[in-house]
Amino acid sequence: MSLWQKHAIFEKNSIVLVIGILVVIAIGGLVEIVPLFYLKNTIEKVEGVRPYTPLELAGRNVYVREGCYLCHSQMIRPLRDEVERYGHYSLAAESMYDKPFQWGSKRTGPDLARVGGKYSDDWHRDHLKDPRSVVPGSVMPKYSWLAETELDFKHVAQDLKVQALLGVPYNADMIAKAQADVVTQATTDSPDAADLAKRYPKAQARDFDGNPASVTEADALIAYLQMLGTQVDFKLYDDKANIR
Repeated sequence: MSLWQKHAIFEKNSIVLVIGILVVIAIGGLVEIVPLFYLKNTIEKVEGVRPYTPLELAGRNVYVREGCYLCHSQMIRPLRDEVERYGHYSLAAESMYDKPFQWGSKRTGPDLARVGGKYSDDWHRDHLKDPRSVVPGSVMPKYSWLAETELDFKHVAQDLKVQALLGVPYNADMIAKAQADVVTQATTDSPDAADLAKRYPKAQARDFDGNPASVTEADALIAYLQMLGTQVDFKLYDDKANIR
């Protein structure tokens, strides 16, 4: 039987063709998936990466709720123009505690993977209240109500429990102190700030929204933004030879 005659079996019989396609896809899938079961971890651990504090996690929830990921990515590709504009390219470990990740697929606004510490809290407050007051050409809508809305964090401990079930290493102490940690981190000169820093290294504790009378959604969102890109010492992972 010639090669053409063998191939004609697939061309003339749709059922055989479909079965052949499924077999090929199955083989390809197994080649990609099976090795993962023999790896202890598909993400290399990076020193400094920690779970979100309860306040940062609440801020991330606000970020997702408001659809910020639709216009802002959180992934810097290893390309020279991106690195020069946004900073060191993203490491997989930086998003290992994101459930789900916030890499994004569109940039109407700039990438936010390294926005932490780039602007002051005052800038963020003004930006949320009226984006065009600090970025004249911005098309971002106003989010002034965030500073006027008290943060609902009575269920934050439950949120940490769910994250723990998904693999985020929150322990019993973190969960038990979750509500108190929200208030501590959103308070300037809190006596419990040192204790918070033991559980969450490099956690920034202060009055983010400029209103010490209450903990608002702006507190949470700004705390989250000010944390992004600040956990890792990128001098340890500086490999400019891989930037194309």
